[in-house]
Amino acid sequence: MRNFLNQHSGKVITFIVMILFSYLAYMLYEAPADGLEEKFIYLLKRYGYIILFAWSILEGELGLIMAGLMIQHGHMNLYMAIFVAGIGGFVGDQIYFYIGRYNKTYVHTTFKSQRRKFAFAHLLLKKYGWPIIFAQRYMYGMRTVIPISIGLTRYNAKTFAFINLISAWFWAALTIIPVWYFGEEILKLLHTAKEYWYIAIPFAAIFGLGIIRFFNNATKIPERRRKINSLGEEK
Repeated sequence: MRNFLNQHSGKVITFIVMILFSYLAYMLYEAPADGLEEKFIYLLKRYGYIILFAWSILEGELGLIMAGLMIQHGHMNLYMAIFVAGIGGFVGDQIYFYIGRYNKTYVHTTFKSQRRKFAFAHLLLKKYGWPIIFAQRYMYGMRTVIPISIGLTRYNAKTFAFINLISAWFWAALTIIPVWYFGEEILKLLHTAKEYWYIAIPFAAIFGLGIIRFFNNATKIPERRRKINSLGEEK
């Protein structure tokens, strides 16, 4: 049984996560409120911590922002929200780590198109060591790749788990506390963005494309080194 779980841990975990989110989608559909927005607010008020935990597994800052706003209106507790979000973020990265640790063939096959990112992640780990585990949550485009790539190495699992847990709680606090403190200002900003969506969308698109371009350029460096090393070995 243990060998089966090790070999198919990625599929098993994916199945469990799909069930969880399917259940949340069903609850959203059945919520006794009018309109999608009202249904979502109803669920946040009633199942806030469960939704926050599930959302944090995917490491989405939007969930933390919503938690901060809920705290400001008295629907959630600040310390409990940080704790739950941190645990969710921790679980998410542990999933990716063990997918890399026990499903190497699956990773190499499934993520073949992202080999440059994996090469970049290995380079970062080799150059900076454990701080890259702490910082990877803020590296958009690399959040999934880095824990998987560390799992592919012989990096100590207990050390990764400890750093990952501290990093997850820090990540949660760093996002939730400012949103809770500046809640009213953020709500006004969101209202303005909703009203002038035709201006907000281009800014968001430019920001997203800038992040993608940065990491595409960064990952070209280890890819070039890999090719040079391969040519050297052939000679």
